[in-house]
Formats: sequence, C-alpha cells, structure tokens
Amino acid sequence: MKKIFLFSIIIGLSFSCAKKVSEESKTLKDQESKPAVVVGGDADAHGCKASAGYTWSSLKKECVRLFEVGTKLAHAEDGKTYSTVAYVIFEGNQAELFLDTQKEPILLERKSEGESWSKDDYQLIPWKGYVLKKADKIIYTGE
Repeated sequence: MKKIFLFSIIIGLSFSCAKKVSEESKTLKDQESKPAVVVGGDADAHGCKASAGYTWSSLKKECVRLFEVGTKLAHAEDGKTYSTVAYVIFEGNQAELFLDTQKEPILLERKSEGESWSKDDYQLIPWKGYVLKKADKIIYTGE
C-alpha cells in the first residue's frame, strides 16, 4: 500500500512539473515573436540616434550633437517670433549649415581665411559673430 501511494505521488509531481515547463516555453515563444521596443532605437542610415540628439555631419564624417559642437544662429529680427534655430559647423575652409527650413544640410566653402563662406545664393559672413544671407537678405545671425 505504501508503494502504491508513493508511486502515485511521484507520477502526480512529474505531470505537474511537465505542465509548468510547457507553460514557460510557450511564454518564451510569445516573447520572441513580439518585436522588442528599444529606447533610442531610431538610428538613421549612418547610425545616428536622433532621440539622443545626434545627427550626421558629412563635414565631420561622424554623428554629432549640433547644440554641443555647432554655432547657433537665430532668425534675424524681422518682427516675428520663432521657436527654432539653425546651426553651423566649421572645419577649415568649409562650413556645414543645418537650417530648420531644409531637410539636408548645406555645405558652404570659402576661398581663404577672413572671407565669407558661400554656396548658390547662401552666404555666411563673419561679421560681429556670423550673418547668414540668402539672396542678399539677412535670414540668421549668431555669435
């Protein structure tokens, strides 16, 4: 009688453990099928994470935080209130311009030290800080 009782307890425990293992494997399969949400998982084509404030600089050839390495340019005083700014990064005789109105940055060049950087109708002049003109109209100024 004791042997039958002991045998039935062992059988009962083995079935309950098998059920627990089966439930755990189902849970793991469900978790594997759902894509993981990663904070900062918004890397662009260059691996820059916009949620962390990084953007690609073709001038520096690396991800940069414009507010750390760039020079801030504010909208020129035209009677309007703006909540955005532009940034410029300098490297030798080149300047990379990040405007809030443009999707892609603009690469400006200058011929020599002390001259202004330009491309098409954009001109960045080093005068009392910096002045950015487009078609001879001042659009941004900065320190």
